Amino acid sequence: MSTISLRRRTAVLAAALIAASGILFVAIPAEAKTTSAGGDYAVTVNGTTYNPAAGKDIKIQNLSVSGKITVSGRNNRFTIDPATLGVYDYTLTGAPDTQRMVTTPTVVFSSKVPTLTAPQRSGVRLSKLEVKDDAIVAIFTTSAGKLKVQAKDGAQGGIFQMEPEFAGPVEIVHTLGPGLFYFVNEFTGKINFGDGTNAVASGANAHQMLLGKDSPQVAVKTFQSGTVTKWIVQPGGRMGGVLGEDAIELSAGATNCTSQCQARNRINGSLPVPPDPVNPTPIG
Repeated sequence: MSTISLRRRTAVLAAALIAASGILFVAIPAEAKTTSAGGDYAVTVNGTTYNPAAGKDIKIQNLSVSGKITVSGRNNRFTIDPATLGVYDYTLTGAPDTQRMVTTPTVVFSSKVPTLTAPQRSGVRLSKLEVKDDAIVAIFTTSAGKLKVQAKDGAQGGIFQMEPEFAGPVEIVHTLGPGLFYFVNEFTGKINFGDGTNAVASGANAHQMLLGKDSPQVAVKTFQSGTVTKWIVQPGGRMGGVLGEDAIELSAGATNCTSQCQARNRINGSLPVPPDPVNPTPIG
């Protein structure tokens, strides 16, 4: 039995025993493990690539951008188009790692795009870019507001987040990559996405099952199909992306928080993890 399977069975059994005994249980958070082999982001803006040495960082401010920005990591990669403020071709590379969920490059999201008017998109600038090892923060400002993208070069976990800040709510449309689909998880009743490929426990092609979920905060879903979700995000809210075990843990979901929310909503592997879904069926 793999370490991951043992952890899941132990966690589910523990949860059941606690519930049966009526004992109040306070989880002690464990450090979430997004990758075992580490990450390393390089960001290309206006033809210049920024990739600081290990332990160092690069900070850029108030930059006019022409063309797409590419973010290339060891475990994942994507592009940001300043023309739409959308993220495109969010891809898991499948690099060797005990936490990986694919073994070849796989587009998880074809796009994550905010629906903005022409005035909301006008005058866009890259007001701030921070690159350090396996993490980036990019903040774009326009004449009407701003949008922040945060990402971590991990194989799984909470490794992506998009935060619009405009005068009113903003719609964000998520479109899955080829072969992926949304489905109702049989063990949790919640909506996940994946490609239905079972995990491989050992060998050169070892990987976990590809599983993920949209992670909203102060956001309401207005549309759901097998490949697309649409969300209305309020000012101060965000749309995150969670992959792997964090996507199927038996959590209550994010709180209705608009400031300094990360710590109070962090799960970090402290909750029971159900088994992988069996033959998941696409919604619709």
